[in-house]
Amino acid sequence: MPQTPDDDDGPEGLTADLPHLLRRRMVLAGLGLGAAGLGYWALGGGARAASATAADGSVCVALPAQTAGPFPADGTNTRAGQTVNILTEAGVIRQDIRASIGGWTPVADGVPVEVEITLVDVGRACAPLAGMAVYLWQCDAEAVYSIYGAADRNYLRGVGISDAAGRLRFTTVFPGCYPGRWPHLHFEVFASADQAVSGDAALLTGQFALPAAECRAVYADPRYGQSLATLGSLSLTGDGIFRRSSAEELSAQILALQGDPVAGFRAVGQVGLVI
Repeated sequence: MPQTPDDDDGPEGLTADLPHLLRRRMVLAGLGLGAAGLGYWALGGGARAASATAADGSVCVALPAQTAGPFPADGTNTRAGQTVNILTEAGVIRQDIRASIGGWTPVADGVPVEVEITLVDVGRACAPLAGMAVYLWQCDAEAVYSIYGAADRNYLRGVGISDAAGRLRFTTVFPGCYPGRWPHLHFEVFASADQAVSGDAALLTGQFALPAAECRAVYADPRYGQSLATLGSLSLTGDGIFRRSSAEELSAQILALQGDPVAGFRAVGQVGLVI
């Protein structure tokens, strides 16, 4: 994490933001929907249900656990010999993740995307999971990850808390494409905001893929540099991460997009967890 005069490893970030969530969490608890103490575990550990059908007939799929990659900035790795953890920054719980926080000023440019993620319990007929925390991060339009590839910024990283319907939203930009990887968003799911501070208690670490047609349309924008040319040498099914998924899992990992590169997009995805 870039150092600033007031940058330290003290009780900042999610810890500082938690008081603002107390009323919301009390309401969730009163509804019997709070995530704390429910005993979730990550996919790959314990029993695993591949999919389930909800009461309305819709199907939810248990997403596979995947690598966080080399740029999570969640306290689990280092940059230049120092542990990097955006989750210790005050203000990291936010919907709009385009701006930097913690004293940094750069703002991510690119085609705007409103991301809506719904968390569901595959083991309970796709029941929504409320009060859980999702840390989302991605590269920018130039296919650079903040903090690591650009040390003066920490944008395109943020935490959301799922509501009573299991939903949470982020305002971001369409990510660029870099060699060797299909365009994607990273995420980690935690049982609660206070469990997310260190990054090592994630119930699930996963990735969402972007659909090919929209990627090609967006990458015609000059702000995306070499992304269009890079995309031409890649395929979703040949991606080193996504190719490990079953056909059902891969389909569930592709965000559904509506919109266009001029007006921006709305992206919808679902994360199925197993309790």
